[in-house]
Amino acid sequence: MSMEAITDKHGVKRYLITLNVNGDSYTKVVKGNTVLVNVLRDDLDLTGTKKGCELGDCGSCTVLMDGKPVNSCLVLAVEADGREITTIEGLAQHEQLDRLQDSFVNHAAVQCGYCTPGMIMSAKALLSKNPDPTEQEVREAIAGNLCRCTGYVNIVKAVLAAAKAEGGAAR
Repeated sequence: MSMEAITDKHGVKRYLITLNVNGDSYTKVVKGNTVLVNVLRDDLDLTGTKKGCELGDCGSCTVLMDGKPVNSCLVLAVEADGREITTIEGLAQHEQLDRLQDSFVNHAAVQCGYCTPGMIMSAKALLSKNPDPTEQEVREAIAGNLCRCTGYVNIVKAVLAAAKAEGGAAR
């Protein structure tokens, strides 16, 4: 996909991109080094995506790009041009929480909540491709998401319960 480059009066190149976020299209002008998490939070006011380590280690900034979980702190906004992005805000429909979000609440899988959006997005990607995961598969899917408050037990239970609620056996 070719992007239109615009050079400002200081010689800095900026790019005209189109982001498809949670079903809506946004056209933005960004510097080449702008990361997706900053566009989501600062320009689109989608603050559910958290900024943590900004190194790709913690997973708090996880979003889905074309259905796959990515650390939005490591994705340049220009790389997301024309791609389908889903953030935590895009899961709820008509003010009704997604089953996975509801399961996190019902299974006390949320403590401070900072990691929760990233955990849910990683789990959503797993359940989209594997609606009947094992506990080990859930643990592997969320392995890139760090939680400093829990031992992950309730998080795993919440994901398995959501899978079961959506028709999986949740072994």
